[in-house]
Amino acid sequence: MNTSSPAAKFFGEEGALVLLSGGQDSATCLAWALERFGSVETVGFDYGQRHRSELQARQKVRSAFTAFKPEWAPRLGEDHLLDLSVLGAISETALTRDLEIALDQSGLPNTFVPGRNLMFLTLAAALGYRRGLRHLVTGVCETDYSGYPDCRDDTIKSLQVTLNLGLESRFVLHTPLMWIDKAETWAMADALGGDALVSLIRDDTLSCYKGDDSSAHAWGRGCGACPACELRRVGWETWSMRGRGS
Repeated sequence: MNTSSPAAKFFGEEGALVLLSGGQDSATCLAWALERFGSVETVGFDYGQRHRSELQARQKVRSAFTAFKPEWAPRLGEDHLLDLSVLGAISETALTRDLEIALDQSGLPNTFVPGRNLMFLTLAAALGYRRGLRHLVTGVCETDYSGYPDCRDDTIKSLQVTLNLGLESRFVLHTPLMWIDKAETWAMADALGGDALVSLIRDDTLSCYKGDDSSAHAWGRGCGACPACELRRVGWETWSMRGRGS
């Protein structure tokens, strides 16, 4: 798996499929992919999420990417939105039901949707197989996260092997954010697209678990209290204290 910095190599005319949710991490990954691949498509998932406003955010964010760099516009290809409502139907979590966010008996936060990233990547691989895109890019992270087991590096490595065996293909699962924190994610966006990209991610992406797109803060939109907002706030403040652009 490729987890390299913004200055990594260009993959020529090869294509990539980016899992784009409408949040900070996936938007940064889209910029990362546009910097590297000859063509980039995006895929999102409607799984009955409580924070459905992210689905509106993803369209606005995606359409803005063509303006950042001249070379990005012709590389950005089709968008796909897949219906995964069955996942929401079988999930009793704070991301799919109106529940207070808390730890459950397993010690994981009840925002964990069992099987979500496994299903996302499996369907992305099936779509990539049909579209001729063997590079799959996802914003999962083991550094700043809530302990979700399907965000761990070992899980992604294992799934890459399984997908390649099951589809008899040579997929590569890229996780550009796996070993960096939220402050470094802001720094990556700055390195890739400068102030314009940072401003887009701050103002128009939505990572809030409650889907609050009406409350604005220095670090972006969100309720300001859920774990996703807290990670984003701390990352912004840490990056700002380190000196933006340094």
